[in-house]
Amino acid sequence: MQTNLRRDVFTTISVGFHAVKATATPPASTTQNLFTITGGRVLVTVFVGEVTTIIQAQACNLKLTSAPTTGSAVDFASNLDINAFEAGAILIAEGDGTALIGTSTGAGFAPALNALPFILPIGTIRCATSATNTGSIKWDVWYFPLDDGALVVSA
Repeated sequence: MQTNLRRDVFTTISVGFHAVKATATPPASTTQNLFTITGGRVLVTVFVGEVTTIIQAQACNLKLTSAPTTGSAVDFASNLDINAFEAGAILIAEGDGTALIGTSTGAGFAPALNALPFILPIGTIRCATSATNTGSIKWDVWYFPLDDGALVVSA
């Protein structure tokens, strides 16, 4: 217990508060709400997905979008083909609208050298796919609230 308590404190200090979206099958050629942002803007420091069940072997692009309550939706991580990604594969959003970073193997290696913290407004964070797939992905986000009361929760 002591180790986990210390880990949580130091993690919060360095990368922010943590919200988790339980593992789920990617949406079938549509969108899926991952997280809801309420109370104000947040500074996202890390946005990562982990494949928990192998993705079906067929072409399927996945992207991440911020859908604000005011204004237009914008992709903060564009299409990555997740065809046959193994369990343990890591997906990382750089937040600049470029392609989602990921490797198809379960090695847990996904360098994100250009990843910088990025700001998201009140609204919904969602993913979208171009095909129906089997498999499952767990999503994690670490963030700092920029406005009093800003909070990210699983959708």
